Amino acid sequence: MDNNNFNSLSLIQLVLKWKWHILIITVIAALCGAIFSSSIFITPLYKSEAIAYPANTSPYSEESRTEQMLEIMDSRSIKDSIIEKYDLWTDYKIDKNYESAKAYMYNEYRSNIKISKTTYEAVSIVVMDKDPDVACNIANDILYFYEQKVRTLHREKQAEVVVMFEKQLLEKQHTIDSLKQRMAEIGTNYGVTDVGSQSREVTRGYISGSAKANELKSNLELYGSEIIDLHTKIAAEGNTFVAIKCDLERELRFLTGYLSYVNVISEPYPADKKSYPVRWVIVAISGIAAFFFSILALFVYENRKRFVSAEK
Repeated sequence: MDNNNFNSLSLIQLVLKWKWHILIITVIAALCGAIFSSSIFITPLYKSEAIAYPANTSPYSEESRTEQMLEIMDSRSIKDSIIEKYDLWTDYKIDKNYESAKAYMYNEYRSNIKISKTTYEAVSIVVMDKDPDVACNIANDILYFYEQKVRTLHREKQAEVVVMFEKQLLEKQHTIDSLKQRMAEIGTNYGVTDVGSQSREVTRGYISGSAKANELKSNLELYGSEIIDLHTKIAAEGNTFVAIKCDLERELRFLTGYLSYVNVISEPYPADKKSYPVRWVIVAISGIAAFFFSILALFVYENRKRFVSAEK
């Protein structure tokens, strides 16, 4: 069959011949797009967005602080907190008793709540919901639950450090008390307390022939070096005790203090205009698609007629 049979009717001629049919089909498709994109068929969704930077945190490994923030915000505990607080089971029309209800819920959650990293290492929280106030509140609560989660993690670790310092402090106190007790025993039983001043007293007493001076001299010879050593050890242990106490007080300030872990750059707000669906886009796509498909269908129809005529 000659290919000229398929090319005899140009595209322009085809459009001109069927222009009214094509126009009617295009208009009808556009009207259908307008109708089916209305709130009767598609629930309009409102967008609320928050942008924030992490604060007062440090990464656990090679991840950045922003990546750590993303991981925590995307954690199951925060998702479950949002789902339960706003009863998203009802909002998303998912039956809790369904076998794969959790999987469907998390998929729907990810479709309507998107958390991502921006170009400048901030975190963007975009929430879509049929109620603009709910969308705004969810974005705020994700930030709130993030702070609560980070605060809990930090305080758990901080509490472990506090317990460690408290244990060290008790051990140092016990060591100091033991040294002081030994010093008291020597002082009580042998009268040796301060080697420097007592040595001068012994010298004066020895010259005057005092029997007590001779006894103290003997005790100083026996226990003087131990007393000096005890004084040195008590001073060293005391300095360590003070250093540990300073560390403990610092950790207690972090444990009981209130730190903010988010710097909000752009706060969410209730939108006054829906973000989905974009009706003009749906109408335009419907009209354009109908226009081209109608031309294609007419092209096939016209050439099919010519093909049948040629066969006859």
